[in-house]
Amino acid sequence: MQAGTPSRTAWAAAFHRAAHQVLEEGRIFSDPLALRIVGKNDPEVIAREAEERTSGRGMRTFIASRHRFAEDALAAAVDRGVQQLVVLGAGLDTYAYRNPFGDRLRVIEVDHPDTQAWKRQLLAAAEIPVPVSLTFAAADFERLTLREILSAAGFNSGEPAFFTWLGVVPYISTEAVWSTLSFIASLSRGASLVFDYGEPPDQLTPEMRAVHQDRAMRVAALGEEFKSYFEPEPLHRELTAAGFVEIEDLGPRQIASRYFPSRAASAPERGGHLIRAATEAGGI
Repeated sequence: MQAGTPSRTAWAAAFHRAAHQVLEEGRIFSDPLALRIVGKNDPEVIAREAEERTSGRGMRTFIASRHRFAEDALAAAVDRGVQQLVVLGAGLDTYAYRNPFGDRLRVIEVDHPDTQAWKRQLLAAAEIPVPVSLTFAAADFERLTLREILSAAGFNSGEPAFFTWLGVVPYISTEAVWSTLSFIASLSRGASLVFDYGEPPDQLTPEMRAVHQDRAMRVAALGEEFKSYFEPEPLHRELTAAGFVEIEDLGPRQIASRYFPSRAASAPERGGHLIRAATEAGGI
């Protein structure tokens, strides 16, 4: 991300969520605020722009799937008593503004100050009110740790918590990934999180590697290059060593089987993954 500017990949992800509402009619993931947050009120316009994008349907449905996966897991956690959600790298995520649990679920959005200020401008322009259950936490990691940032935002480390971390891990260093995971694992009352990750490019088919390389060049040009990749089995072992006792990991075929089964047979074996990890059995 370039200094002084909001995240461009956050905008792209929000656009894909909006396009999914139009082109797939929100079948995987329904978000009534998706078009409003990106300022696109004409479905025909967003459909045309989506068809012109090189990333296409595959990226769009992956992004829709990761939000569905995360929000389903969150709903189950709330049913078990979780009352606080932390959205790491919130971007233009809209969950806090359509939170079905109201005051039962406190939400903290953590993001870079430039992206957060831009989002608040977009919310105001779209006339999307900020609920009292939401707290914005500016992520100035040059001065503060994540623990300090969350503490200042009212996070209660003595209560169970749920974290979402979507569309972030590939763009930060491996050291930063494990620093965050270690903090979450250290919470004494239990925590769950959902994040996505990509497998190393050399594990992909030649065709998929070419697609990935094209995408990598485009995001690097935006100042948000890919930095971290993980192989599933070593990642699971390290998560277990860090203190996570329950891990659910969906690869491309499992994602397709769950959310768009008609395409499962043609889904690749390797690629982007969705993962839920919990520090207590039962996925608190």
